[in-house]
Amino acid sequence: MSKGELVFFCGKMGAGKSTKAGEITHGGSAILLSEDEWLESLYPNKIRSLNDYIKYSNQLKPQIKKLVQSILAAGTNVVMDFPANTVSQRNWLRTIYAEISAPHKLIYLDTPNDICLRQITKRAAERPERAATDTREMFAAVTKFFVAPTPDEGFNTITIVRDT
Repeated sequence: MSKGELVFFCGKMGAGKSTKAGEITHGGSAILLSEDEWLESLYPNKIRSLNDYIKYSNQLKPQIKKLVQSILAAGTNVVMDFPANTVSQRNWLRTIYAEISAPHKLIYLDTPNDICLRQITKRAAERPERAATDTREMFAAVTKFFVAPTPDEGFNTITIVRDT
């Protein structure tokens, strides 16, 4: 049996990673796992800062890794709406597929800051539960750690440039 493909995303906060993840899984040929949904379900109202996010995200990762590897090994595609915005995050995602020799795809949403900030403002208005973290301040705090993927990292990368 062939293994499923792991698809994951790189892009600044507000770049459209969750939207793209939903589009990919809309046809039903993959399972979508959203870090935001897992974090909110397991740690409701606990994430108010970047440090909170890092703490709870790291607590979640070991079990998510096992789950995703099991699904991929069963031959089902997985779309992970988990950020691959730093080299460290991408290396963690690499361990998921590499340890079981599954195929992968990294989708990089290259989006300018002004578009990201518009999206964040819109999302905060549409989803009040996100208003505490979907702010210009959080965008600035997170973006300073953002590192775009480079070819020497060895990912199967698809780059989507957004300029409008």
